[in-house]
Amino acid sequence: MRGRGNNVSEQHNLEDMLASIRLRVAHHDVYEEWEQQTRKDAFVSARREQAALREDREHRVETAQIQKANSQTALHQRQLQDVQSKLSQWKRIQQEHEQKERAGKDAKNRQLWQRIEGVIKLEEGRARAKQEAEQRKREDEEKKRRDIEQREKDEQERKLKEELQKRKEAEEEKQQKEQLKAKEDEDQRRQKEDETRQKEDEARQKEDEARKAAQDQAVDEAMKSIGASTAAEDWQKGHDLLKRLKDGAMKTVKSDKQMKSVWSAGRRKITPKIGQLTNDPESIKRITQQLIEVVKPPVPHPRPIYFALLSSLSKAILLQAETEVTAEKRSAIPLSQVTANLLGSVELFCDIFWAKLCQRAGGWPVPYAIPPNNVDNTPSDLAARRKLLGYRENENAAAYSTRVAGVMRVYFHVMAVPIESIVDPRFRLPRYWTFFARILQQPQLLEAPVGPEVIFTALDVAGASAREIWGAQWVKLLSVLYEGATTGLFGEQGRLIGGKSAEGIAARVRVQLEIERIMGTLQ
Repeated sequence: MRGRGNNVSEQHNLEDMLASIRLRVAHHDVYEEWEQQTRKDAFVSARREQAALREDREHRVETAQIQKANSQTALHQRQLQDVQSKLSQWKRIQQEHEQKERAGKDAKNRQLWQRIEGVIKLEEGRARAKQEAEQRKREDEEKKRRDIEQREKDEQERKLKEELQKRKEAEEEKQQKEQLKAKEDEDQRRQKEDETRQKEDEARQKEDEARKAAQDQAVDEAMKSIGASTAAEDWQKGHDLLKRLKDGAMKTVKSDKQMKSVWSAGRRKITPKIGQLTNDPESIKRITQQLIEVVKPPVPHPRPIYFALLSSLSKAILLQAETEVTAEKRSAIPLSQVTANLLGSVELFCDIFWAKLCQRAGGWPVPYAIPPNNVDNTPSDLAARRKLLGYRENENAAAYSTRVAGVMRVYFHVMAVPIESIVDPRFRLPRYWTFFARILQQPQLLEAPVGPEVIFTALDVAGASAREIWGAQWVKLLSVLYEGATTGLFGEQGRLIGGKSAEGIAARVRVQLEIERIMGTLQ
């Protein structure tokens, strides 16, 4: 019961509370309304003030941002101007540097072209001087030839006048006898001087021969022991073959009309082919083959014609050397190459070419001092001896020296050509050493004006190559030659190679300079 009373009380309280709430809700309170209105007005005023403050704040922020942007823009502008100023300065510096480099390059180019033009002018001057020297040389030779002819003509006219005078003027016979006697006295005086000089030369020659007699004998015995030939044997072999060729094949061909016709036709083919030779491998090969076809056609020539053609071929090569090589030494290279090809492929050409070489250049290819006496120990006459020495008719010493040098240049180049098919030792490279060894044993060759000219030619062709082959021994040999060109042969003061003639002195200086050049390569 008690529990039920409590529930009723709580229900009444709840209903009172609900009634109170209803009454409260439905009651119109002026103060509360004013308070609510005041709260609304305050909220509106607050929102307006807040909006004004927000607008003012946003304005200040915007103004600050504009000022900051303007400040940054001004800063960027100043930085841009600084960068542009530095770029302009760097560009100006670079342009100045490029202008300086360009000016330096232009100056260097001008100097280079000036040097090039100077070298060109120098070479042109040298070439012009060389041409003028050759022209003067030809004019001098022509003048000498005309002088000799004029002297001969004058001599003939003088003799003719003397003969007419003898016949017409008998009263002058006494005067002529006196003149003849005076001339005989002068001749006797000169003869005595010549005999005295000859005795001195013979005495000096005997000293030389005595000094090297033992050495020569030892060398000859050593060479014979290994089957090698002496200088005298090499010379005699060429001389004898030349004589057999003239008395045998050449005489047979010239006496037979048909053989002579065949030989002449072959000779006419050989000469122009030698003249067409140039320093070109194709030209050398082609002309070599054409020359072989001339001397060795499909149908072989009879032996006399074959030997005669080999003689003509040798003569054509040597004549080309005497003319072309004398004017331009580089032309010896293709000529020697063709010669070497023929020596290695044409039968017996080595022997016949050697004979013709000794005929044109005397004993210098050996080298060998041709004795003054004949085989029977009788003195040979002047004309016969000049012929053995290789002189042409009416040829002076200067022309002879130049011509022999041209022939020997081809011979030395042939030795240097590496053709294995050449088996004859006279045309192989070891012969180069033999040449110098022999010429140093014969002072009479060294003292001749031709001696230093031939030595210079040999050194110019293969002197530097010989140093690579024979080393210290070659240097010793050069030192002996250098001593002979500067102080004296074998230590004798004043006894120089080449003698005292103008040609010998000039050639001796060339030998000295060439040895210095070769020795300079040893550094």
